[in-house]
Amino acid sequence: MNQPVLVSVDVLAAWMGLDRTDYSLPDASTVEVRTRLMADQLPDQPEGFVAPTPVPEPGRLVIWDVRWSATDPTQNHEAYRQGHIPGAVYVSMTSHLAGHGAPAAGRHPLPDPAKFTESVRMLGLNDEDTVVVYDAVASSAAARAWWLLRYAGMTDVYVLDGGLDAWRDADLPLHAGEVLPRIGSAYLSWGKMPVVETETVPSFVRGDGILLDARAAERYTGENEPIDPVAGHIPSALSAPASEFTDDKGKFLPAETLRKKFAEYGIGEDSSVAAYCGSGVTASKTVLALALAGLEGALYPGSWSAWSSSRDHPVATGEAPGSMPSDV
Repeated sequence: MNQPVLVSVDVLAAWMGLDRTDYSLPDASTVEVRTRLMADQLPDQPEGFVAPTPVPEPGRLVIWDVRWSATDPTQNHEAYRQGHIPGAVYVSMTSHLAGHGAPAAGRHPLPDPAKFTESVRMLGLNDEDTVVVYDAVASSAAARAWWLLRYAGMTDVYVLDGGLDAWRDADLPLHAGEVLPRIGSAYLSWGKMPVVETETVPSFVRGDGILLDARAAERYTGENEPIDPVAGHIPSALSAPASEFTDDKGKFLPAETLRKKFAEYGIGEDSSVAAYCGSGVTASKTVLALALAGLEGALYPGSWSAWSSSRDHPVATGEAPGSMPSDV
């Protein structure tokens, strides 16, 4: 996968016509000239980052704020209202980016296609739009929005590298309050990113597939499980915390560095790779990191919350991956 997945703060600011010496948004009569001039002055971007040009057409840039965390309740709608990137629309993880179902589907199952289409239209999305998503938790939540839009057939979708902290560090403006988008008319096409399901996980790992567990190491070993009722990991899975793919400022490691990291897990260009976490959110960050490295990875949307919901599914604990029983 060689399609860009990230956008830098400098490129997004240029697309918006924002100058660090002038916090005002340009009016409609000057925005196109100003953005193109600023974008043309930017240097080439690193591997995996979208280029400054061509600039999205006026009115075709959509920014989503996905403020959410499973463990930090302050990452919420109210935090968005207190300050967000100008023009950004708030997107709810539970209302917009996940469905609802039985425990076997996991805590954040994929939304119903028709309902998701309705949601993204209400969030202002049209065909041919360029979408930038960000959060304030090292892109774990934003990656879910990126993955879901790619899964639904959108192509020009990028995660803001470093998220809200990178925007603040660049001394760029924040706006308070709510942004109410105009209703869009996007037409989505489901199933454009690879997935594995609960019933296919055993055959996947027995067929030399590499399954990565994106949760923290203590959850993988079973030493600590703060959310799900069962502790441990899927047999044969390798511990690969998604936090390892970003630096201490929440920015993704360079593509070449990521390739070397994934090689340590035995992952190369021809490998079959899938990722899971607690509920399919953080694992999206792993899939994004794989894409940044030029590798393709599948997502297990149900993840540990789905796998552990049934007593029939084997569980491994400790640092060793274990092996998938042949009768599963």
